[in-house]
Amino acid sequence: MYKEGDLIIYGGDGVCKVVSIGPAPFSSLDQTKLYYTLAPLYRSGTVYAPTDVSVTMRPILTEEEALALIRRIPSMEPEQLSFSGSREAQQGYKAMLQTYDIENLVKLIRIIYTKNAQAIASKRSYSHVEERFLKRAQELLHGELAAALHIPVGEVAAFITNAVKGE
Repeated sequence: MYKEGDLIIYGGDGVCKVVSIGPAPFSSLDQTKLYYTLAPLYRSGTVYAPTDVSVTMRPILTEEEALALIRRIPSMEPEQLSFSGSREAQQGYKAMLQTYDIENLVKLIRIIYTKNAQAIASKRSYSHVEERFLKRAQELLHGELAAALHIPVGEVAAFITNAVKGE
């Protein structure tokens, strides 16, 4: 069980701070269960999650884990995924994204970057589906890395680029 003040990943909401733990704040929710009151770091609102929820919930990376992940990025070969069509690609990307696993997010970003670079090199446009998944994967990845590294989310891309280049 998490405690107040912990930063966690809560499914598609990304990084959230555990504000409190207690009974449901609304009578429409099960009053016999304990709920986490979560405050997403990168959007407004409040999330009430049962402590026994099946949604992906895990602690964010530590600063050391985040730095180690960034150091591994150059050696992470983008997987070669082949999909028979847009619908299959969308399902494959969605499956990778919904693991909310940090390494899967990096892999997904690398797959889409590689595919987009190939499309541009052959003077084709890339898919809006891929662009949407790329943006979402980057939001989740950058959000977690920003929280772990204690930097603004807007500085994560440059931080990764500089770290990969050895600067």
